[in-house]
Amino acid sequence: MRGVARRRRGARRRIGRARAPSAVKAAGLALLAACVPVAAHAVSGMETGIAIALATAAAVATSRPLACAALAGAGASLRPEMAPWAIVLASLAALGAPRASGSPWGRAAAAAAIAAFPFAACAAVRVAAFGRPAPLAVLAKPSDLSHGLAYAAAGVVVTVTPILAASPWAIARAPRAARAVAIAAAVHVLAVIAVGGDWMPYARLFAPIAPSLVYAFVLAAPYASRIATGLRVAFAAAAAALVVARAAPAGRHVGADRAALIDRARPLLGASRGVASVDVGWPSAVTEAPIVDLAGLTDPAIAALPGGHTSKRVDPAMLLSYAPEHLLLYVDGGAHDPSRWREGPFVRAVEARLAASDLVARHYGAIAYLPLHGDAGYFVLREAR
Repeated sequence: MRGVARRRRGARRRIGRARAPSAVKAAGLALLAACVPVAAHAVSGMETGIAIALATAAAVATSRPLACAALAGAGASLRPEMAPWAIVLASLAALGAPRASGSPWGRAAAAAAIAAFPFAACAAVRVAAFGRPAPLAVLAKPSDLSHGLAYAAAGVVVTVTPILAASPWAIARAPRAARAVAIAAAVHVLAVIAVGGDWMPYARLFAPIAPSLVYAFVLAAPYASRIATGLRVAFAAAAAALVVARAAPAGRHVGADRAALIDRARPLLGASRGVASVDVGWPSAVTEAPIVDLAGLTDPAIAALPGGHTSKRVDPAMLLSYAPEHLLLYVDGGAHDPSRWREGPFVRAVEARLAASDLVARHYGAIAYLPLHGDAGYFVLREAR
């Protein structure tokens, strides 16, 4: 904890000592505070919050290349798509290190190796444990460049801070740290496009680099015109206000909605022999029974099927081979009458196909409807007896 506190104080000192006007620093911090992706994923309970902290610490440690490389590599071990970002940031930090001995390219290669090591070690462990170097999610959630481009275009806007740092001429004349952070961020955007984006809300893949771009913005501000800086701040503020007004309110109730859903589901599923569902997070808090992951994120056989994260072509006979006692089908709208469960409307292809199957209908019947929020909820089907 002391180390984390020291890094936080170091980050504040670096921004505080920058030559930028106080108004620029205040604007950057205020817009970071209004960044919904950072706020949402910092408290999500996933690894993204730690990745944000590590990436920020790495960005403000560019004057210490070894520390920068180690911190960036640790962040990439949590978020694999950040590996190119980590390698580029560490290499540029080493190339620009003042008063360093030895060949600059040798230092850059060593820093790149340090940054890449945690990612490579994770891949080696996956090969040894699971027989494949990539996470199962790569197979379960295939995507393409068109999705990646759309995701990146939206992500750089809703994350807000990339707008602040979008000043190539100022970045080119700014201190080395600003250039390293900005170039690494550009590489990260390309990496996100290449992997096809992400299915989770609030631009999760861009959240880790958001704070570091405030640092680059502050360092580059003295080399940009006041008018250009003011326009970028205004554009970023408008984007932040729009996201806060339109997208943030829905996220405020996620925790409470899921907690209520778990409480309602426990009497129905607590003693189940097995549950099949596209969503496996909240059911795992309800029951200790085996869960059939219809999205394939935790099931190699389903992950290998054609289709995306919510459209895996799970054959009804394949579902029956798992013999789950309960089946959960997500709907958004409709009558919510369990006797009319086959009418949906189902918004995810895998559930729509299973609901349309006469084979599934012969083996399962709806016993309840569990509301989630608004008109959305789950039909609970139980094996016919």
